[in-house]
Amino acid sequence: MATLVLDNGASTAKMGFSEEGVSILPNCQFRSRTARLKTFTANQIDEIKDPSGLYFILPFQKGYLVNWDVQRQVWDHLFGKEMYKVDFPDTNIIITEPYFNFNSIQESMNEILFEEYQFQAVYRTNAGSLSAFKYFQENGSELCCLVVDSGYSFTHIVPYCKEKKMNEGICRINVGGKLLTNHLKEIISYRQLHVMDETHVMNQVKEDVCYVSQDFYKDMEIAQLKGEANTLMRDYVLPDFSTIKKGFCKPQEEMVFSGKYKTSEQILRLANERFAVPEILFHPSDIGIQEMGIPEAIVHSVQSLPEEMHPHFYKNIVLTGGNSLLPGFRDRVYAEVRSLTPSEYDVSVMLPENPITYSWEGGKLLSENDDFMDMVVTRDDYEENGHCVCEDKFDV
Repeated sequence: MATLVLDNGASTAKMGFSEEGVSILPNCQFRSRTARLKTFTANQIDEIKDPSGLYFILPFQKGYLVNWDVQRQVWDHLFGKEMYKVDFPDTNIIITEPYFNFNSIQESMNEILFEEYQFQAVYRTNAGSLSAFKYFQENGSELCCLVVDSGYSFTHIVPYCKEKKMNEGICRINVGGKLLTNHLKEIISYRQLHVMDETHVMNQVKEDVCYVSQDFYKDMEIAQLKGEANTLMRDYVLPDFSTIKKGFCKPQEEMVFSGKYKTSEQILRLANERFAVPEILFHPSDIGIQEMGIPEAIVHSVQSLPEEMHPHFYKNIVLTGGNSLLPGFRDRVYAEVRSLTPSEYDVSVMLPENPITYSWEGGKLLSENDDFMDMVVTRDDYEENGHCVCEDKFDV
């Protein structure tokens, strides 16, 4: 019996059979400016000749799955002949959903997985639970861990004790990768070049040049210097989609500090944007979002739990999700959590090798576990008892 693991995120779906590897695919549809009528789904983005001004059609809004028509088309494509060739009656699926997902969304999901696709058995869980499962498998002696999942729509901080999540300690910060990209678009449009329609390109810019500052005010001073003294300045070459397919950062030695470039490339000059944008994760109040930053929320989450557990959580902090790939992210989280906690506690922050697929790997491990078949809801169960059997069985 094959098991398909699908970590269904708001920007990418991490997917693969448990005995094979994982692939990261965009979980949305695109329309391009040039081919208006054709809709591209998931990994068909690679076929678009000119991805400038891409129009995204996302199944998720504010982190919750609301647009089922789009999600269905994406899944049809992923499960279909071109991609995974899923044989539904002979396949179990492990699928993720957000914390505190709405009941109506859970019901729709059960209905689609069991009645439309007719999977043999389904296990629905949170991405963080899979990450925690993997962490506990690899670190057998640990009792608790704190999963920080900083994704596309928001950042969750979730304490787990012996693989059970502790609801009273869950924190959510409404800052994620989407907000960072949008903020970068706004400040670049205001300062240099109108890029409000270029979500795809600006997301690439964010991933290529942004980093988390270890000392914000010091970096701010460097970023205001002129010429070569400004070691933080980078020139980013924007793609024109004919000769330059993908944007890139100009090497330091090729940068021209005075005057114009001789070539016809379009250049974005980035200085304090590089670290001011990711800073929102640590101080959302900078742009008027009245919430805690990540380190503060970690401490807040731990303090809402019984005191004898605190040391266990502080020394098992796991970072997952795309934002944790920003250079300097782990060190900054460590430094700030360290300064906010009593000195007798050890603090340890772990960044997995691939934080994006970490929960998928947890799902893979779970499907190989002996108890796995007791955790799922089979199609027969569902047909007999309906939605309530899923409510009872899944700890979501």
